[in-house]
Amino acid sequence: MTMRMEDRARAFETEFFLRKEHELVEKLQGHMAVANAVNTGIRCPKCDGMWTEADFQNIRLDVCDNCHGVWFDPGELAHVLEKDKDGGWFSRLFG
Repeated sequence: MTMRMEDRARAFETEFFLRKEHELVEKLQGHMAVANAVNTGIRCPKCDGMWTEADFQNIRLDVCDNCHGVWFDPGELAHVLEKDKDGGWFSRLFG
């Protein structure tokens, strides 16, 4: 009986984090200027999709059109961390 409760708790936890991740991805996509996206002609190293350049808070990011991975050019990560100095999750993770 205890194993079933632990499995159920893990399932609820997994569902919660998947839902939160989905919400964050939707929020990120909402902030990105998709209309300004430019196809770079570069293939994604993860899934072989195509990269597009898009603006996110005045930062040019490479985004895969297939797996939606986000790739940083040199200096872009530092720029994101500089904007996130107020203690957001990104600076806590990478800062």
